[in-house]
Amino acid sequence: MTELNVAEGELTPVQLDEVVPFNIDVLDARGRAVLLGPSLTAILDRHDYPEPVARLLGEMTVLTVLLGTSLKFSGKLIVQTQTDGPVSLLVVDFVTPDSIRAYARYDADAVNAAVATGNTSPTEMLGKGMLALTVDPGKYMSRYQGMVKLDGSSLEEIAHNYFKQSEQIPTKIRLAVGKLITRDNDGNQQTTWRAGGLLAQFLPESEDRARQKDLHPGEAPAETDLSVYEGNDDEAWAEVKALVGTVADSELIDEDLGVHKLLFRLFHERGVRVFEGQSVVDQCSCSRDKVESLLRSFSPEQREESVENGKISITCEFCSTSYEFEPAELE
Repeated sequence: MTELNVAEGELTPVQLDEVVPFNIDVLDARGRAVLLGPSLTAILDRHDYPEPVARLLGEMTVLTVLLGTSLKFSGKLIVQTQTDGPVSLLVVDFVTPDSIRAYARYDADAVNAAVATGNTSPTEMLGKGMLALTVDPGKYMSRYQGMVKLDGSSLEEIAHNYFKQSEQIPTKIRLAVGKLITRDNDGNQQTTWRAGGLLAQFLPESEDRARQKDLHPGEAPAETDLSVYEGNDDEAWAEVKALVGTVADSELIDEDLGVHKLLFRLFHERGVRVFEGQSVVDQCSCSRDKVESLLRSFSPEQREESVENGKISITCEFCSTSYEFEPAELE
C-alpha cells in the first residue's frame, strides 16, 4: 500500500466513496475509514425508502464497505439481516474490489405507524432476528458464514459481537448516516445522503504483548486468543477505543472534515499512518444473461406461470432494472 502524508497542512483533499486504510503502529492498531456520498445517494434514491429505512440501509452499507474492502482475494461479501421488525430484510453485497449494491424489504404500514409514534430507532425498526456475514471466495473455494443474533442492539453493537464471537479480534466500530436537503439553481429541492464509518482493530504483533495475557507465563501460546483483550484491556487498545469513542456522528458525515482530517484529529499524537484509498461504486451485478440463465433453470410449468401479457418480466430488487423475455426465447 502507498503511504500518504497526513502532516497538518498537507492533508489529502476530501474524497467521497473512498475507503482509507490506516495504521497506528505504537498502539498495535489498524483500521479503515470511509465517507460515502454519491454511491449511497444513488442506492437510496433508486427505491425512495422512508427515512428510517434509508438510514438503516445506509448504516449497513457502510459496515459492509468497511469489511468488504479488507478482502485479499476476488470474491463477494454478503451482509444480511432477517428480523421480525418493520424492516424485515436488509441485504448488502460487496464484490471485490469496489462494487456495492444494497436492498431493504419493509412493511410500509408498520413503518408509517412507527413514524407516527416516533418509534423509529434502528433497534425498533429491526426488532429481533439474525445477522449473517457470508464470504464467497468463488466457485473453486467454499463459502464461509458467520452469524450473530439481533437482540434489540444497534448495528454497531451487533458488529462488535460478531467480531468477538466469530473472529475473536478486538474491534471498535462507529457508523453514522446523514440526510442533506439542498436546492438546485431552479429552486428545486434535492436530497443527498452521507454515511461515514470508522473501524479500528487491535492486532498486536510483538511477542511480549501477546504473552502478557497468557495464562502460563514464560510459555508462548500456540495461538493467541485476542478476545481476552476485551475483558481485560491492554492499555494501548483501551486508548484506541477511547479515542474512537470520542467521534461524533456529525464528524463522521462532515464533508468539510473528511476522512483524512478526522484520522489526523484522532490519532496524530500517536503517529497515525494513512494509506492510499480504495474507491467504491454503486454497481449491480445483475445482467440479462444471468436472468436468462436463472429462468432457464425453471421448469416449463414454472415459466408458464410467470407469463403476463405474453411476456416474462423480471425486475432486479437491487437496481430496479427490468428484463423482459418472450417465452419462446427460453424454450
